[in-house]
Amino acid sequence: MSDTSHIVGGGPKKVLYTLATIGQMGVGKAAKALTAKNTCKACAYGMGGQKGGMTNELGEFPSVCNKSVQAQSTDIQPAIPGAIFDHTIDDLAELTGREMEKLGRLGTPLFRRAGSNRFEPLDWDSALDHAAHRLAETEPARSFFYSSGRSSNEAGFLFQLLARAYGTNNVNNCSYYCHQATSEGLATTIGKGTATIELEDLTGADLIFVIGANPSSNHPRFIHMLKACRERGGQVIIINPAKEPGLVKFAVPKSPVSMLKGGSEIASDYLQPRIGSDIALFKGLAKAVLAQGTADREFIATHGAGFAAFEADLKALSWEEITEACGLSRTDIERVAAAYGRSNNAVFAWGMGMTHHVHGVANVEAIANLALLRGMIGKRFAGLLPLRGHSNVQGIGTIGVKPVLARDVLEKMEQAFGVTFPEEKGLDTMACMQRAAAGAIDAAVIMGGNLWAATPDTAFSTRAMASIGFKLYLTTTLNQGHVHGLGEGEVMILPVTARDEEWEPTTQESMFNFVRLSDGGINRIDSVRPESWILGQLGRRMLPNSPIDFAAFSGHARLRDAIAAIVPGMEELADIDVAKREFHIRNRVLHAPSFGTPDGKAHFVVTPVPRAEPGRLMLASVRSEGQFNSIIYEETDSYRGKAGRLAVFLNAEDMAERGLVEGQGVTVTSDVGQMQGLATRFDLPRGSALAYYPEANVLVGTAVDPRSKTPAFKSVPVEVVAR
Repeated sequence: MSDTSHIVGGGPKKVLYTLATIGQMGVGKAAKALTAKNTCKACAYGMGGQKGGMTNELGEFPSVCNKSVQAQSTDIQPAIPGAIFDHTIDDLAELTGREMEKLGRLGTPLFRRAGSNRFEPLDWDSALDHAAHRLAETEPARSFFYSSGRSSNEAGFLFQLLARAYGTNNVNNCSYYCHQATSEGLATTIGKGTATIELEDLTGADLIFVIGANPSSNHPRFIHMLKACRERGGQVIIINPAKEPGLVKFAVPKSPVSMLKGGSEIASDYLQPRIGSDIALFKGLAKAVLAQGTADREFIATHGAGFAAFEADLKALSWEEITEACGLSRTDIERVAAAYGRSNNAVFAWGMGMTHHVHGVANVEAIANLALLRGMIGKRFAGLLPLRGHSNVQGIGTIGVKPVLARDVLEKMEQAFGVTFPEEKGLDTMACMQRAAAGAIDAAVIMGGNLWAATPDTAFSTRAMASIGFKLYLTTTLNQGHVHGLGEGEVMILPVTARDEEWEPTTQESMFNFVRLSDGGINRIDSVRPESWILGQLGRRMLPNSPIDFAAFSGHARLRDAIAAIVPGMEELADIDVAKREFHIRNRVLHAPSFGTPDGKAHFVVTPVPRAEPGRLMLASVRSEGQFNSIIYEETDSYRGKAGRLAVFLNAEDMAERGLVEGQGVTVTSDVGQMQGLATRFDLPRGSALAYYPEANVLVGTAVDPRSKTPAFKSVPVEVVAR
């Protein structure tokens, strides 16, 4: 697979794939799901809501992609046949992730008794009574509550309220394994934690950086904006160790011209630094901008802080140190810096290739430094865009599903509900898993996602989950996390409605800080229940003497009233179901240089260049075109030459040095684990390697960025040898 130059992202094959998926779903069911006024269930780029299921906030139609269709295809499935549960859990554990996904929707509460090897279907009252009993008898400090980014704002708010009223601040979400480094890095530099732009700003950008992300696979509708930037004479600069074919050329399905000519050029320039060396590259770009005289000195003097130390650090850093660290030439770096210097409106977009490092926060700070250097934060058509994964992962954080809340927010909650919350600082996701592995967690409530598969070091993840005496899952489908790491304890799995099946309208927040209203209302499986209803029933049973009427408070209108009164910027949520007026959260989008830091200034931060590990390859775990997070839809990757799930992507010279040939079996060894794979040539810098997540989690350690608590999924030192 040494030559991927013939591969084009998107195109007729993707259209046919999407049509085939719709055919499998049934055209009528698919049309109903895709056109209803509900937010897209895939990535947080966002579409749908009150403008229509395939329309974005700019009114563009059709805004739909194969990821949207894949997500719907899962939810439209019928319930899992009852005969499946005649099989043992060991039988189910032999299924692949894709096979688990294809079993169908979970249609009944399931219970695994302590030590049993089978799931038993239960009625709702029995399931809720037992779950509430087990949680009520558990010391709250020995529990944790974890949510994915799939849930609504309403369910998320009730989820964290229930946890805190119960007595624990061990409330966390999947962002600790994805973009928490973004929130931390932006807090130190600009005093905010999310995107500084809205979707419309992309229409006026003349330069878009795409850093450590592969939107051709993971955010396909963003590609439309990149194509449009190129067509109006702008530039798209990709910074990614891997030369991803879909970022070079992409046939945009909604563009007949793009399809007919065999694809549109996406990247105007493409830099491939070694994995983990991005800070050296960013500092090189900043050094070149200063040398070329294109820094915005007036902006820096008026709105910046800490620039003198930042500039001195760059002057002390030699070009030899920069180029040796990142593997790029000074000429390449200066060329891209000059392009940046010519731009008037630059947007910096990045993904988990930046955040999945033990220096992930510093990566984000270095990006912010580069944007501030030319005054690209605080004006129209320019700014920062973290490319968030799940459709409401940002909203889940906004409404408080996190271990530490601002003091004023906590006080408002306590006053509103007449309760006193625990004082102890809550634990992040990895800290909860480590405590579980140490035998100090007796119960966990897990709303959506696949925490077992998402956690690094699969052996550790299995031990940690197995040590939890009672696990309560709220989910639409079964996944491998429901059949692995069970240990000897009890497991309860409750079936929940999908977003478009909710009994009452719900809201979601996009990566652009835009809050959408989803109508819900589709009835597919009578036996499933909304998450908020389940949480209300649990609260009523667990805390019968609480001043919070959990059963009544699970109504979404009441939840939105509470969020609007308590969470800053969410005031317009109170009447969204009546006014049908979707909105941007206040004080997030920066069209003027007004920063959220204590002194109101944007802060330059000195970011040390991380030390390399000579003699070892640096491996990053990546997603395939046919998956979404840990959900596997297809076993091969159409954008990487039909590579299978066990492909280990390597530089050709690194392969030759190790005596490896294409397709040869290899053993990959890290400090924590080992996996078997197939050597696969790919356009990568020397010293870099890729393998698929979550299979490669066996290689990833549990060390985390000290500030974001995010594991290093994308900078794992490994050795690769022939099997």
